[in-house]
Amino acid sequence: MKFEIYGDNITITEGMKHKIETKLSFLKKYLLIDENTTARVVAKVYPNAQKVEITIPSKVGILRAEVMHEDFYAAIDLAIDKLEDQIRRQKTRLSRRHKDSLAETFIEQNNNLSANDEVVVKTKTIDAEELSLDEAIMRMEMLSHSFFIYHDTESDKMAVVYKRLDGNYGLIEVDE
Repeated sequence: MKFEIYGDNITITEGMKHKIETKLSFLKKYLLIDENTTARVVAKVYPNAQKVEITIPSKVGILRAEVMHEDFYAAIDLAIDKLEDQIRRQKTRLSRRHKDSLAETFIEQNNNLSANDEVVVKTKTIDAEELSLDEAIMRMEMLSHSFFIYHDTESDKMAVVYKRLDGNYGLIEVDE
């Protein structure tokens, strides 16, 4: 595995670099990672804490963890724990793949868009991939996002799968 380690307002020491590489090399036992896989680690310093962001593209999807802690080394350990948890959840999800499609159970539409006086602070453009519902849920969970936009291969429509407050999943399909 290759490493890209960057520091924002911090100089990465050899000890920090060694700790990051040692901890991330340990993840090889869980993933199908080859020598061309690049783990990107960004360390940032804030007045009261340090932040560690780890992004690893794998064959299953993108693994990502972001942790803030007072101690840099503790932040690395917590980020590794998050990545291991993501991997464990995805393995469980893949083993339960034979269950009925979630689309039949959780189809919902949300047409109640509120017109608040909120300001848009970030704009993002995505290229919606063609995926099944199960693959979209897996990608959403691996990214630790609350929703995921994709092109559904079953219905051939744009769709949004989202995590509901009750822990279940919802699906919004777009009629064109």
